[in-house]
Amino acid sequence: MAKSFDQKDFEETELCFPQVNTSCRKRMIPQFKAMLIYSLLSCITILTVVLNLLVIISVSHFRQLYTTTNLLVLSLAVADFLVGLLQMPSEIILYQGCWTLGDSICALNFFVGFIIISVSVGSMVLISIDRYVAICNPMFYSTKVTVRRVQHCIFLCWIFSALYGSWISKDFLIQPGRYNSCYGECVVVVNYVEGAVDLFVTFFGPITVIIVLYIRVFVVAVSQARAMRSHIAAVRLQRSETVKVKKSEMKAARTLGVVVVVFLLCSSPYYCFNVAAENNSVDASSAAIQIWLLFSNSCLNPVIYAFFYPWFRKCIKHIVTLQILQHTVMD
Repeated sequence: MAKSFDQKDFEETELCFPQVNTSCRKRMIPQFKAMLIYSLLSCITILTVVLNLLVIISVSHFRQLYTTTNLLVLSLAVADFLVGLLQMPSEIILYQGCWTLGDSICALNFFVGFIIISVSVGSMVLISIDRYVAICNPMFYSTKVTVRRVQHCIFLCWIFSALYGSWISKDFLIQPGRYNSCYGECVVVVNYVEGAVDLFVTFFGPITVIIVLYIRVFVVAVSQARAMRSHIAAVRLQRSETVKVKKSEMKAARTLGVVVVVFLLCSSPYYCFNVAAENNSVDASSAAIQIWLLFSNSCLNPVIYAFFYPWFRKCIKHIVTLQILQHTVMD
């Protein structure tokens, strides 16, 4: 009898909710490995929140950074900040195989996730369009790309993402937990049609637009550089000023191009292994690697800004040293 009791005790400790017969089982991970994984994921989460918060404060506070391009960077940073604040902690909870926040919060978590991913992709597309106009039509950039128009585009991007997230997650928002096989599970099933639409709307379609625009940007940039080198010495001063402007625009294009490439590298595994399936089951615990790779992009974006943008490093210095409280103008 004693042996039978001990075995039952052991089995109950593996359940997410021992008092519930239909409870899911916990993922059994060695203590040291679990501590290492949770520490790593927690560090990534904290870095994502802090670094993107620095970007948000920098662009919002310093007036000289309030440009059309930086507004798009701000929209992307807000989406990345929400990934670190909402999505990453949820994935840490799910890693052990037990969802303790209830079916409604599970459905809301996936709904918010769809919105954030859509906003990130939309912001990437808008950034690519911004660089395309700046490089390929520089004479009309200031008239075509205004602060008000960019604000409207960002607003529409968030609205469309919310509507799109509502459509693709309508079933499990209406009936949370409908796909769960046990108590304490958080699973969302996307059917073939929804999966195909999501694959096109949030991956293949935007990525095609981004690649085509950036190819056009660099082709035009190379041709302009060759034309500048052939200018006569009589217009050397004018050419020098033009080259300076072009170099500044190209530097911004290269930096944001790196952001797009990193996004592609981080998001491709998720869409290849989860979205493109005929009857896709998005189980956060089983697809942890692809999901965390996708989320890690939100941590890498501000790192790219810090590496390529001197203004961001100056802003960090002003914020960390509390000079921002002195209402000083950044040099």
